[in-house]
Order: sequence, then structure tokens, then C-alpha cells
Amino acid sequence: MKATLAILTIGVVPVSEVLPLLTEHISEQQITHLSLLGKMGRAEVMEDYAIEEGDTPLPTLLSDGEIAHVSHQKIERALQGVIEVLDNQGYDVILLMSTASLSGLHARNAILLEPTRIIPPLVASIVDGHQVGVIVPIEELIGNQIVKWKDLPKSPLFTLANPIWDSESTLIEAGQELIEKGADVLMLDCLGFHQHHRDLLQKALDVPVLLSNVLVARLASELLV
Repeated sequence: MKATLAILTIGVVPVSEVLPLLTEHISEQQITHLSLLGKMGRAEVMEDYAIEEGDTPLPTLLSDGEIAHVSHQKIERALQGVIEVLDNQGYDVILLMSTASLSGLHARNAILLEPTRIIPPLVASIVDGHQVGVIVPIEELIGNQIVKWKDLPKSPLFTLANPIWDSESTLIEAGQELIEKGADVLMLDCLGFHQHHRDLLQKALDVPVLLSNVLVARLASELLV
């Protein structure tokens, strides 16, 4: 029996960049991509996932190319519902492609891969005391990023560059800023960053660059053999 994989995203996430890492082991026909909000219009999203009193805002990219702030709690509940459906459909691996700090998600039978649970300890073991500089797409995410990387041996440095609307020169300048502050490893922690962004930084700045979506995709691929 061939392994099956479901890639689950919250908003608009281009998954084409990670498919080659996955199709080394299974065919693309065995991979399904579902986006919770990706095909919804902004008005519909805000009607169903509006932030209410006591909710935590969660920024996500919608189909109109703009960021929306939705209810973190409502997104978590909706994702769990989708995971349960995928689990009942018999998928072997469910890959949640999101850098948001989500909690309480679980699958009964499938292997559920959550980057925010897996990537921080993996990166901590890779960098082994080096100073990490994290490039974040929007300022609103820095607070979550500080919590996410709290277990690194050295507190990470942060700067901003957006893979969607910033230029390559802006990205290089962001990486250079981190290096000048003492970083000797860069981390691209946004699903909009792809391998060509990593290659660009490594060539321009001559430092190791880690890419969160590649790390988790490679891990998923090992489970699909």
C-alpha cells in the first residue's frame, strides 16, 4: 500500500517549492493540499474567523494577496476539524505547513507533523551554540517568534524582510544587518521563503541559511518511504 500525505495550510501558501522534496518518495498523485482560508474571499473569512473579545490575533495571507488578522482560537478549532476529517480518510501523514504557534491539535491514526513543535528543537541541535538571526516577514510575528525560539542556547536576533513584496536586495540587506549584529546562522522562518531565497543569501553573505519549510518537508519525506 502506498503512503499518502495531506498538506494542510491556513492561508495562501505556495507548496510547489517543497513538492520536489516529497515526490522523491511518493508520486504527486498521493499528495493532497488543503487550505483552510486560501480559497475564501476576504469578507467570508472575516465573517467566519473575526477576532472577538479575548481572542488572539493571527496574521495570515489571503487570496487577495493581503494579510488578514483572524482569530487564533477559531483557526485552531477549524484546523482540528479538518485534521479529524483527513484522519478518517486514512491519510498516513498530515503535514501542517504553518509557522504559527498552534496547540491542542492531534490525530488518532495519522502522523501529524507540526513545524512549531518540531523545528525549534531541531534547529537548536543544529546550531549548537551559534548565534541565530531570524528573518521575519512582518513585525506582528516577532512576539510569537521570541517565544518560539526561547530554547535556543543564545537568544536570537530578529529583523524584517518579506518574501512576497520585498526585493532581493532588501532581503540581503536584512541578512547583512543580522550578521553585523553578531549572527553567524540565518533562519528564514516564513512559508513564503523558498530555496532560491536561501541560495541567494548564502551566495551573497557566505553564511549558513536554514529554511523552515525545507526542514519539515525533508522530515515528512522520510516518513513516506
